[in-house]
Amino acid sequence: MIEIKECDDYEAAKNLILDYSKIKGAENCFVSLDKELADLEGFYKGGALLLGYEDSDPIATIAIKKLNDDQAEAKRLYIKPEQRGKGHARYMLNAMLDKCRELGFKEVRFTTKPEVMSVGYALYKKMGFEELENNEGTVLMRMLLL
Repeated sequence: MIEIKECDDYEAAKNLILDYSKIKGAENCFVSLDKELADLEGFYKGGALLLGYEDSDPIATIAIKKLNDDQAEAKRLYIKPEQRGKGHARYMLNAMLDKCRELGFKEVRFTTKPEVMSVGYALYKKMGFEELENNEGTVLMRMLLL
């Protein structure tokens, strides 16, 4: 079972995000990657960076970027390839949603590329994220937090 906690190992988070950035077709999701990696703690200030561990190995990440007092953007959901298919993404998403509620956000948004990340896209829809727009294959989704 995956253990999810707030990031206390920025080097591990950086490595997971770098692995994620190498997914073919996901390049456009990483426009400000250098700025983000240079100061992960500052980049996600007002939000959170969560890491998932199996045993003591960091295997997953998801981040919450504060957009304003009511809205957050979920980013960087990544599970190491050898750890996929075990339900970890759902646990990471639920932990992110719980953290968003704890931080007082009323809405969380997500952008994804269904063509590249079809499994993730299907999971977001299954969990209740609604599609707001599709801009040339990049989909903006949201969930209202009650």
